[in-house]
Amino acid sequence: MRLTVRFTTPSIRRWLLDGFALLATLAAGCAAGPDYVPPKADTPAHWSAAPSAPRDSVTTEDAADLARWWSNFNDPTLNSLIDRAEATNLDLRAAVLRIEEARAQRGVTTAAWWPSLSANAGYSRTRLSETTPTGSLFTSFDHVTIPGAPKLGIPNPYNQYQLGADVSWEPDLFGRVRRGAEAADAGIAVSVEDQHAALVALFGDVARAYIDLRGAQRSRATAQRIIAADDELLELTRQRRAAGLTSEVDVVEAAAELSATQAQLPTYELAITQSINQLSRLLALPPGALRAELETDATPPPLPAAVPLGLPADLARRRPDIRRAEASLHEATADIGVAIAGLYPRLTLTGAGGLQSETAGEVTEWASRFFSFGPTLELPVLDRGQWRTVSLQRVRAREAAVVYANTVLNALQEAENARAAYDADQDRDARLSATVEQDRDALDLTRQRYGSGVASFIEVLDAERTLRQNELARAQSETVVGEDLVSLYRALGGGWEPTTAAAKNQR
Repeated sequence: MRLTVRFTTPSIRRWLLDGFALLATLAAGCAAGPDYVPPKADTPAHWSAAPSAPRDSVTTEDAADLARWWSNFNDPTLNSLIDRAEATNLDLRAAVLRIEEARAQRGVTTAAWWPSLSANAGYSRTRLSETTPTGSLFTSFDHVTIPGAPKLGIPNPYNQYQLGADVSWEPDLFGRVRRGAEAADAGIAVSVEDQHAALVALFGDVARAYIDLRGAQRSRATAQRIIAADDELLELTRQRRAAGLTSEVDVVEAAAELSATQAQLPTYELAITQSINQLSRLLALPPGALRAELETDATPPPLPAAVPLGLPADLARRRPDIRRAEASLHEATADIGVAIAGLYPRLTLTGAGGLQSETAGEVTEWASRFFSFGPTLELPVLDRGQWRTVSLQRVRAREAAVVYANTVLNALQEAENARAAYDADQDRDARLSATVEQDRDALDLTRQRYGSGVASFIEVLDAERTLRQNELARAQSETVVGEDLVSLYRALGGGWEPTTAAAKNQR
């Protein structure tokens, strides 16, 4: 229930206007509800110790410059793909439009700061029924004659011409609009961080798809080399069978080994096609649009010698999801003030005036003027819904604080896991590289022994199979390490510059 009071007596109206002017001046520097206090991210001073490994970790706590992390791969094609994706990606465009939407919503909120003004013009011709009290009174006056005075006549029907204007303004006495604007600013920050998150995801997706593409091409090339070696082995076996030095079983087994390797080629072709299609979509192109540019085999981009991570505390300043959670907490805190201000009195100043006449010729005369103005004070007496709204907003603010703390923990976990995976897979890749070299030496020796009749064909097949498996594992390991590095950069929130983005947002 709300109590509305209107004041029309001039002296009371004047006193109220002076009093509320003073009240507005005093209240201009304060607003209802709690002031926002930025939360402190609970992060450790250093990253956790890396597990024991046969070599030093490739990740360090040196200051990290992650704005264009993909340039560390030194791959011009990757750089070009990411630049084009940033300019054309549709998800990123939608994120930018959501920022504009949030800014427009702020304009709607802050419009309440200003008076509303409307102008009107009208004409009407009215006839009152003579069988009603009002119409009967008008008709009776038309026949009244006062001695010494002109005849009193009230026409029925009659015309009315009007030109007027209405104005209304509600002073923001208790900061309801200010808190709303504060919440809207935080909402803009949420949209901005969503756009930053879209950037981080886009650059990570492009880099990962590109590394997958080059990895599949590397695996295909490795399989083709193995096929050539298997074909040579099959030919050697056939020659030995023709010379009576081996059996037909060895020829069949050599042919089967060759077929098994050839059967893997369609898998790599499919992976190549899917990666090209994924890159095309990320650049807002139809599937296969980049095939002519990317179908030529190329080696995966080289990895940097070391990856500086910075400190865990840097995550709170860079990760868009943490920054978004902080902005959401700010928005929820400001919404508490908006709800509390709804419990306070609201003063509205209204006015109307203009020109009104029975004839069009007289409407601009000074005597045709009319006006009315006065304040309206609305006092909330009993509004359980508004009290419930205050309680609701307080709960939402507490929830936002919990979400912020949880987001920080998730970010730390993702970064630690990505770092551990990158270091571990780097070690695995180094071991596989050494294993492949040893397997090649072993296969050469076994083939020589087989050609001399010392070793059996089973030994050759075993050495060949071992080398093939480890070569393919090494090719896939290189891809995994590249994907790990992309995941690490993504977990660190790389792909944009916080200070530059904040400056652009302020402009």
